[in-house]
Amino acid sequence: MRKTTFVLPVIVVAVVVALSALFIVDEREKALVLQFGRVIDVKEEPGLAFKIPLIQEVVRYDSRILSIDVQPLEVTPLDDRRLVVDAFARYRIRDVKQFRQAVGVGGLATAEDRLDSILRAETREVLGSVSSKDILSSDRAALMLRIRNAAIAEAMALGLEVIDVRLKATDLPSQNLEATFDRMRAEREREATDERARGNEAAQRVRAQADRTVVELVSEAKREAEVTRGEADAERNAIFAEAYGKDAEFFEFYRSLTAYARALKGDNSSLVMSPDSEFFNYLKSSNGAAASE
Repeated sequence: MRKTTFVLPVIVVAVVVALSALFIVDEREKALVLQFGRVIDVKEEPGLAFKIPLIQEVVRYDSRILSIDVQPLEVTPLDDRRLVVDAFARYRIRDVKQFRQAVGVGGLATAEDRLDSILRAETREVLGSVSSKDILSSDRAALMLRIRNAAIAEAMALGLEVIDVRLKATDLPSQNLEATFDRMRAEREREATDERARGNEAAQRVRAQADRTVVELVSEAKREAEVTRGEADAERNAIFAEAYGKDAEFFEFYRSLTAYARALKGDNSSLVMSPDSEFFNYLKSSNGAAASE
């Protein structure tokens, strides 16, 4: 009975010790076996592993891709147009042993603080070497790649691998928004003034061309009218000459009658002339008298 009482606790202690010597490495993590704070073994493959109970301990770290939000920072590009940049990065623990030696017992919290400082410094340096137009254009993908490549070397000293860096937002500081809006408004007003000036210039050209066309058309019409009038006068004179040539006596008579009609036009017309006036030469002639009879 005494022997059973003694053996049972020993068995229980042995089982507990044996169980404490076993641990499971998950496929989503990496494990370090530490002995008095010094790394003894690295367990990266998932499965069952062993350690010395009470003397050794196991520290686990996430082996998946992790994300860190970089604290917003203010950068000054080459054109001195300050921007507030908000970014994030994706990383993972590449060398778990080196990671432990670099951050100690601080773990991921300490590592992310140091990684944040690295990313902020590289972001400020890269974005400070270009203009704000480059940052806000499609070229920002190349800038993010430059930030990532620059941060990789420093992150490797922490046992980390920087996989990607992305700029979430690039905004103006709140105190600069009003000045920026005023500058944009002034630029738009200047562009509108230029457009109006170009429109007025084009309108003047069109108006001048139209005025020139009017003058040319009127001049051409007047020229054609004068030509037509000259041709008509020539034709009329030719008709008169031909008529005069056919019967000079009648033509003389017709001209006298026409002169009388023009001189004595109207009901209230009065004409006082002496009988021997040349105006009545044709009426007093024998030919005219004979004609009138």
